[in-house]
Amino acid sequence: MGKVVLARVDARLIHGQVMTNLSKSAGATAIFVADNPSANDDFTKNIILGAGTRTGLKVRVLKEDGAVRYWNDRQYDNFNVILLTKSIEVMASIIEGGVPIKELNLGGIPYKPGLTSVIKAVSINEEQLCILERLHEKYGVEIYFQDVPSSTKVSLKDAAKIVRGS
Repeated sequence: MGKVVLARVDARLIHGQVMTNLSKSAGATAIFVADNPSANDDFTKNIILGAGTRTGLKVRVLKEDGAVRYWNDRQYDNFNVILLTKSIEVMASIIEGGVPIKELNLGGIPYKPGLTSVIKAVSINEEQLCILERLHEKYGVEIYFQDVPSSTKVSLKDAAKIVRGS
């Protein structure tokens, strides 16, 4: 049976930090990208597959519901998986669909108007904070904000203070 060794929300999906630092520190043997636009576009899918396979890790580009189906059908085989999504909402639907995730790293959500920066690389709004709090309370997911392993982790509790200004 496989397991998710790191779940990460990062709008960039696979990039240098994921490849070099995170995959090694997590002990990953595979990277699964759960993103409908990438799974439905052969050009994007091939770029992701090419970037990932240079590391020697197994790479899969799945539809968002495919990440849940693959878990339910095969428990991710024997892979130690880094599971990547572009958004908190997609990751929440995967967790709520039954994929067991113990830790969730938020590492790359760019600032846009209406969002609050929790760390330099991650900005969220109140609605997303509520989703994260629900995942923590209902599923016991430990949630933290950290762009690279060498930077300081910011807890969900501290993020809530930043977002809510308290």
